[in-house]
Order: sequence, then C-alpha cells, then structure tokens
Amino acid sequence: MYQYYIQQIVNKYNNSVIGYELLLRQRVENGWGPVTNFADVPAEIIAKKIVTIARQLYTKVPFLSVNVNRTQLMNQEVVKALIKIQKSLRPVQIQVELTEDDPETTISEKHVMAQLQYFKAHGMTVSIDDVDCGCNTQDQVNLLLPFVNEIKFALQNFGQSVYLPEIKQRMLFWRDFATQHQIRFILEGIENEAIDHFIDHFDIDIRQGYFYEKPHAIAARPGWQNLKDS
Repeated sequence: MYQYYIQQIVNKYNNSVIGYELLLRQRVENGWGPVTNFADVPAEIIAKKIVTIARQLYTKVPFLSVNVNRTQLMNQEVVKALIKIQKSLRPVQIQVELTEDDPETTISEKHVMAQLQYFKAHGMTVSIDDVDCGCNTQDQVNLLLPFVNEIKFALQNFGQSVYLPEIKQRMLFWRDFATQHQIRFILEGIENEAIDHFIDHFDIDIRQGYFYEKPHAIAARPGWQNLKDS
C-alpha cells in the first residue's frame, strides 16, 4: 500500500509556495515510512497516486516535483506513466527530480541524457536532487546541464555542519553555479529557525524543509479531500 506525501517549496522573500515535492511512502507497522525499493512499486500505482495529488493541487502551484532514481528512469512503464500524467494535467507541470541514488545496474550517461531529453520534449522539467551527493556529482551535473531547469542542495546531508566554512562554501558554489547557468536553485534542509536566519545572509530565496512544512498526506490539511490508498 502506497501514498504520496507532499512538502512545500517556498519563496522566502515573497512568502509564497511555488511548488510541491511528492514523496512516496509505503505502509509500515507503525504508519507510513520511506519506500525501501522503488523497483517494487508498480508504475500504474505511481501514476494513479500522482494524478490523485495533482488534481487537488494544480490550481495552487505551477509545478509538482516527483522523485525518480536512475533505475526508474530506465523503466519504460514509469516513463510512459509520467508522460501520460503530464499530458492530462496541464497547466500543472510535472518536474522529474533525479535523485542521487546509485543505480542497481550500470546505466550509461548517454541513456540518462536521452531520457531527460525525452521528458523535456514532452513539456516536463528536470531537477537534479542533492547535488554534491551520491551520483549527482559536479561532473554529472555539468554533463546533464543542457536538460536541467533546477538543482537542489540538501543541508540535511551534512547535519549541523552547515555552519562549517567548507559546507557553506559548497552551498554558495552551487548557488552561484545556478545563477551562472540561469537555472533555479533550491536549498533543502531548512530544519529550524536558527538555520533559516543563518541562510538569510546568503541571498537564497527558494527553500524547503521541516521549518516551513513537514511532509504529510494531503488529507491532513483541513477541508481537502481524503485520499484512498490502493
């Protein structure tokens, strides 16, 4: 049994929600937890859940960001499902968020680029999640840049070391990289007010994290239609 949770992506300076990230959860003993193996999730379940969420959010934000790892990227059933969703849900835009997870098998860079290009040809946008971590190294980002609309740097990967000079330097590197290449930069992992105030010094407007909103089922919002789990 699966369900998508949502989390706001906000513009701190104009106090607006610009999008939502969709985070797939599965039923566990004590509630809902992260999916342990995305390869086990049928593509039709992913499609059905995204459509259910998108129909409730499409009037509120311009895009919904869906996590996809490299293994899923090569799964044509997942690809077809995402393309079908995009065609049926305009004007809301589906954004493919390529995660840093290591693939289960070797996947060529050529195939990754071809798949991202295919998504863009169908009116979708592409985000690179957790730059500087896992597969999403600086070399990979440079290679995929022609197909990328956004990069995300996740402070939570470094814990409280966000205050260390070397972590701040990497954060600012990616902020400036995004500006140079005219793509959006999102800073993830704003977990508390102290970090939020600290980031105010660095001219970073688009942010995401527990401080703004914890991931939750859409039904948890008063007045919104309850979801039925498959």
